[in-house]
Amino acid sequence: MYKLIVIGRFFSVKNSAFYPRSYSRMTQNSLFFSWLSIRSWLFIGSLTLSWNTSAAEKTLLVYGDSLSAAYGIEINQGWVHLLQQKMQQANPDWKVVNVSISGETTAGGLSRLKTTLDKYKPKLILLELGANDGLRGTSLESTKQNLEKMIEMAQANNVKTVLFEMQIPPNYGPIYTRKFTNIFQELGKTYNLTVVPFFLQGVAGNSNLNQPDGIHPSAGAQPKLLKNIWTTLQPLLK
Repeated sequence: MYKLIVIGRFFSVKNSAFYPRSYSRMTQNSLFFSWLSIRSWLFIGSLTLSWNTSAAEKTLLVYGDSLSAAYGIEINQGWVHLLQQKMQQANPDWKVVNVSISGETTAGGLSRLKTTLDKYKPKLILLELGANDGLRGTSLESTKQNLEKMIEMAQANNVKTVLFEMQIPPNYGPIYTRKFTNIFQELGKTYNLTVVPFFLQGVAGNSNLNQPDGIHPSAGAQPKLLKNIWTTLQPLLK
């Protein structure tokens, strides 16, 4: 746009030096309309370039709980921030928006998803919810239904969904624990989704990579979390 303004000023018809006196009125008019045509095309081209640049930027929405909200550490140490930095180099046509909330459940996520989709209009959503449901012993049917509704809402808005598999300690017995984890693989098959395998693999249960509560990964664990996610996510960003 700046170049266009400079061109417009340079070829001002008020500049008497632009037309040599020897030029006829008809020649001057011809030159003027040729200049006007060129200027118009430059303007349209500039607008098209600006629009294409804006349209090329796609939004990746991270929709999770404390595991994605950098709980207990600095926000710039979390795996989502590390993902943003990585994508700035590898996938500059994408931007990352993190709306994760510590303590979030599938019910809470469902209640705010429509507003979030309308606001950010993402192309891709990383759905990392369910762990808090499992830790609270929430009905498996309720958890699954909430996830289903979120997936269907995203698909209705043409948003590709990547579902994170969640696992929990066997506090409520082996049957509940097994059925809870199975929810995510079942939904992946039903809705033909990409499912990220348990992304705390290699971190969960390792006291050196967790905060004192034994649940939330430390800052040192965040690159490992990103590595676990990136293998599945990278092909979807092309």
